[in-house]
Amino acid sequence: MRALIFPIIQMVLSVLLITAILLQQRGSGLGAAFGGGSEVFRTKRGVEKILHYATIAIAILFFGNAILTLVLG
Repeated sequence: MRALIFPIIQMVLSVLLITAILLQQRGSGLGAAFGGGSEVFRTKRGVEKILHYATIAIAILFFGNAILTLVLG
């Protein structure tokens, strides 16, 4: 039973992580990465900020679970 729980947790976390990433607002594209962006820097507020921190937390849980699965499996 214990060997089955970590892969199930990994699948749930992967779906949550994909959903959290896709729900975030899109940036200005690849041009901004090379200095072509002319947007003004703005801070995240409200739901956008919560979603940002939730994405980070889910990613940490995802990688932590992957390491636990590797070590214990």
